[in-house]
Amino acid sequence: MKAYSIIGDTLPGLSEAPRPDIVEEAYRIMELADEKKIALRLLGGVAVKIHCPTYKHLFKVMGRVIPDIDMVTYRKYHKDTQKMFTEMGYEEDRMIRMIFHGKRMIFYDNPNKRHLDIFIDKLKMCHEIDFQGRLELDYPTVSLIDILLSKMQIVKLNERDVIDTVVLLREHEIGKNDKETVNSEYLAKLCANDWGLWRTVTMNLQKVKDMLPKYPAVPDTDKSVVVAKIDDLLEGVEKEPKSTKWRLRAMIGEKKQWYEDVEEVIR
Repeated sequence: MKAYSIIGDTLPGLSEAPRPDIVEEAYRIMELADEKKIALRLLGGVAVKIHCPTYKHLFKVMGRVIPDIDMVTYRKYHKDTQKMFTEMGYEEDRMIRMIFHGKRMIFYDNPNKRHLDIFIDKLKMCHEIDFQGRLELDYPTVSLIDILLSKMQIVKLNERDVIDTVVLLREHEIGKNDKETVNSEYLAKLCANDWGLWRTVTMNLQKVKDMLPKYPAVPDTDKSVVVAKIDDLLEGVEKEPKSTKWRLRAMIGEKKQWYEDVEEVIR
């Protein structure tokens, strides 16, 4: 697996307090998790920035600020993860763990005024993204398609998700595996079995295309590449044979809500 670094050839050393630089802190976390043999992977904006060294400058061009760190691990590492972050100087929000029945944890980095959100096995928001058996596909982030899915499953897509998607697609090619490519085959199969996910993903990919003109500072060449890759993804999704389950749900369409309502966690 390829290890990414935007701060040099070596990972930053461990220290007692969380680091002010969010990317350095992400590497510090991953180094310790690896040392403790905890399967922990990055999600969100930090994952995109680490995985996109060539086009990470688009974050600044498009006004993207990364306030927090998102991660995912397996249930069997739940207690080890909890212990590790406490040792690293984080303060856990125990109420969140109770509310989500141990399926989600939030830790506060009070000195740097940010938090760390950890999902266990699955990302359950508007739709469910299952990471079980998939964390080994990449390092230090989840796979590219899982990063994309974590964005595209959000019905009320925000600007941060749009920017992350643009950067991710500008950096990486579309392919049929997870080796430094956005796995269009995996995306197509998931959407072909779940009409609701299909509806949200296709809707959001189109939204990203529609929002690109909003960013005049992004070169037209970059925009064209992203649009072409979105069209490639959409074509693959549409061509994939749909399941009986998908066809039955498609008959109902948008007359019935196809996603879960998600409220922002108050921290």
